[in-house]
Amino acid sequence: MSPFPASPAPYACDPAHSRGRLHAEPESATRTCFQRDRDRIIHSAAFRRLEYKTQVFVNHEGDFFRTRLTHSLEVAQIARSVCRVLGLNDDIAEALALAHDLGHPPFGHAGEDALKEMMADFGGFDHNAQSLRVVTKLEARYAEFDGLNLTWEVLEGVVKHNGPLLGPGTTVADLPRAIQDFHTPAFDLELDTYAGAEAQVAALADDVAYNNHDIDDGLRAGLFTIADLADVPLVGPMFAQVRRTYPDLDDSRLIHEAVRRLIGAMVEDLLAETRNRLADAGARSADDLRRLGAPVAAFSDAMQAHDKALKAFLFEHMYRHYKLNRMTSKARRLVRDLFHLLIAEPECLPTDWRAAANGPGTRETAQLIADYIAGMTDRAAQDEHRLLFDLQARIS
Repeated sequence: MSPFPASPAPYACDPAHSRGRLHAEPESATRTCFQRDRDRIIHSAAFRRLEYKTQVFVNHEGDFFRTRLTHSLEVAQIARSVCRVLGLNDDIAEALALAHDLGHPPFGHAGEDALKEMMADFGGFDHNAQSLRVVTKLEARYAEFDGLNLTWEVLEGVVKHNGPLLGPGTTVADLPRAIQDFHTPAFDLELDTYAGAEAQVAALADDVAYNNHDIDDGLRAGLFTIADLADVPLVGPMFAQVRRTYPDLDDSRLIHEAVRRLIGAMVEDLLAETRNRLADAGARSADDLRRLGAPVAAFSDAMQAHDKALKAFLFEHMYRHYKLNRMTSKARRLVRDLFHLLIAEPECLPTDWRAAANGPGTRETAQLIADYIAGMTDRAAQDEHRLLFDLQARIS
């Protein structure tokens, strides 16, 4: 018996009933609107740059560690698989998974922390809001509009995949500037509701992917050992089970096998809990799910506890390991250096960027510089820093 529904669920996002695009376009004869959105994301410059952006390890530290690009592909695979089993629209889930990190600056969270600090007096910086800015403004590919002109449903998922942004006592003025700038009654993303089920699944697929690939990368980088994982709920027992089943297995295959099973366990839990919530909700449309007031895609309480314990372990043993602390310290200083110099001397920006600056120290110039730096790869940021601060570097 096939595990896949014979037809889409009534609460799946339906491309035939999309709320459309900000700029009207003729429909494709060969692709649904959500497939077209996915393809536009894949062909974007921001997506290509993810290949050389830090996930945890700076790109030059090794060819086998995850990057933002490989992470996004792993999230997309998990999100597609879950949505297919649930009868949801896997095209929109894939598009959202591929787009969810487009706004990340170089050097991962270290780069984001530095830009948040630098932009504190200029409207702030948030990578999710920056992703919206990328797909609605910064991508310059089309003759008739800025951005990618994605559908309402995909933009909603980009902004709200982690839940509603507005609640009691919160207004649009409290949100990151990129979201304020895009907000318009004519194309209201309904910031006080949950996103569709596909966006919720994509957000949890992100958790599944990065938890497990950080175990893999952390072990292979020597930041912790298999023995260190013994007391981590779910993870330690899974490694022990694989070792009992295959006592002669080398560590490399042991890691792959245990991580594979961990991903499977988290996905099965996500499917079971989400099915239960969908059954209880009795929803007949995607909008019914948006108005529930609670997420419909979720892990069970037990899996949420396992997830919290694993994140605590990774925070202590990996994200705050002294080797990563040294790398993130350098990365923060590099981003701060670039920002401080460019906001004081915007004439050092490349010609096309300089033309858009309106003088040193202004809010508009600060946003321009944040866009400029956030769009860089790790390698580009290092090259730019060398050109601007090393007197021996040749100006290209």
